[in-house]
Amino acid sequence: MLPTVVLVGRPNVGKSTLFNRLTRSRDALVADLPGLTRDRHYGRGRVGDRPYLVVDTGGLEPVAREGIMFEMAKQSRQAVDEADVVMFLVDGRAGCTPQDAIIAVELRKTGKPILLLVNKAEGMARAKVTADFFELGLGEPLPISSAHGDNVTEVVEIALENFPPEAEEETSHEHPPKIAIVGRPNVGKSTLVNAILGEQRVIAFDQPGTTRDSIYIDFERDGKQYTIIDTAGVRRRGKVEEAVEKFSVIKTMQAIEDANVVVLVVDARDQITEQDAHVADYVLQAGRALVLAVNKWDGLDEHHRDMVKNDIERKLHFLSFAKRHYISALNGNGVANVLKSVNEAYAAAMAKLSTPKLTRALIGALEKQAPPKSGRFTPKMRYAHQGGSNPPLIVIHGSGLDNVSAGYTRYLERTFCEVFKLQGTPMRIQYNSSKNPFEGSKPKPLTESEQRRAHRARIRGRKLYG
Repeated sequence: MLPTVVLVGRPNVGKSTLFNRLTRSRDALVADLPGLTRDRHYGRGRVGDRPYLVVDTGGLEPVAREGIMFEMAKQSRQAVDEADVVMFLVDGRAGCTPQDAIIAVELRKTGKPILLLVNKAEGMARAKVTADFFELGLGEPLPISSAHGDNVTEVVEIALENFPPEAEEETSHEHPPKIAIVGRPNVGKSTLVNAILGEQRVIAFDQPGTTRDSIYIDFERDGKQYTIIDTAGVRRRGKVEEAVEKFSVIKTMQAIEDANVVVLVVDARDQITEQDAHVADYVLQAGRALVLAVNKWDGLDEHHRDMVKNDIERKLHFLSFAKRHYISALNGNGVANVLKSVNEAYAAAMAKLSTPKLTRALIGALEKQAPPKSGRFTPKMRYAHQGGSNPPLIVIHGSGLDNVSAGYTRYLERTFCEVFKLQGTPMRIQYNSSKNPFEGSKPKPLTESEQRRAHRARIRGRKLYG
């Protein structure tokens, strides 16, 4: 097991900046705004040849008794319970605050090894910047700069010095499926994540915009590994005002691109909106396998349910390839079926399709319905092979394929999906049209002897045929 290092402290002391430096990534959102991080954020760090896990947490507000700050503090305490070493960050430029003192008392009660890190200490004398923090009773304060990297490697080495070096576990070349949970704000994405995981892993709160970052969570179900991604809600562009929310939307789009399967969550108690269709279209354009989860289905009467189904048929008709599930994430109804469909969609997206079978399926489709004539030529399709996966890409070779109609392409996509029983994933078709090797080439000029022979041949022709 890799040692786990947890970063805690009050809001806006630089925990996410340190997390990004330790993981050598930009996974955690960073801005000059308190309370930006809300959920636990896991990453992998390395110092020398020693790997470790690092956990970013939201600002710890010990006095909070309700609301979003209370939920953030609860997430931070859960992370501390999992920690092998706690890095307690304080702000060297703000000095020791009463809140720092309360957090220090709480951390001492855990019995965990604690390193007191005085952040934002760049350009300041060590004795001066650390003097205030001895009163916290957590040993010698260690000055660092998360932003500039000053002394960061040294404090990690101190944190890991009591853990024997272990050989890294051999990792499989197969990556676990990545599942992105996306949708508008307040449709129940975080609640669905918690229902799938079977624990309160992310903050689910009755307030739009609770999740601000994309949270990657590894878990195991029935002996199979997965990575689930809880994303921020995507609102209409005109509604996005805060800079932080704009970055959250970007993170969501990146999560869709990074995922293998996307679960689009819509609210059954609200209309299917234009924004739902926009998010669905983005998933489709990204070529990701998709499962549609209609949440908050419990408590609706039959009339309302029929209206929702008709609304989906009308506004999300282009998602006909995706399975639909009518669920209640809060009560757990139907959640197991969502994960089952995720497995099916992932298998379809990553399917390996042999060239002979693809070619036979193509010939069958051509016999059933030939492609319409395009200009002066009728497209001739000879054979097909797979050109990629996630989504499956079928490359069709032939001649005159430059202007095959979109309708016929959709017909071929449906045919391939039916033949190979691929459900839950879109498909891409690429045409490779062979070219005339002599097209555009100019004839070589005849030599003098060739011109004489041609002239004699013309004379003989006139004598024979008058």
